[in-house]
Amino acid sequence: MTYPIAAALYWMQSVLLGPIATTVALIAVASIGFLMLTGRIDIRRAAQVAIGCFIIFGASAIAQGIAGGANSLEGQQVSAAQAIPPQVSPPPPAPTSLPPKAYDPYAGAAVPPQ
Repeated sequence: MTYPIAAALYWMQSVLLGPIATTVALIAVASIGFLMLTGRIDIRRAAQVAIGCFIIFGASAIAQGIAGGANSLEGQQVSAAQAIPPQVSPPPPAPTSLPPKAYDPYAGAAVPPQ
């Protein structure tokens, strides 16, 4: 069962973070680049615009990371036994047969036979 308010918010999110927002961000970055090229804006203001675009488009990932981190740490205490990584199985044994004595792995077509 979908709720109408949730559906409306999802539609608003898809509209605001879809092609319309991408176009607006593209125009903003292009205009900031043009203003920097002509010397009419400083680097600090340009960095603020770029960081703002990253925050707007990454807001859902940032919120999920914060919520996931808060949910995973809630009510848990980390002990020394939990902090120890699991044991890794040893590598397989080396092959026992050796290559022939005149074997040269780097010899190719450019090297004449001896």
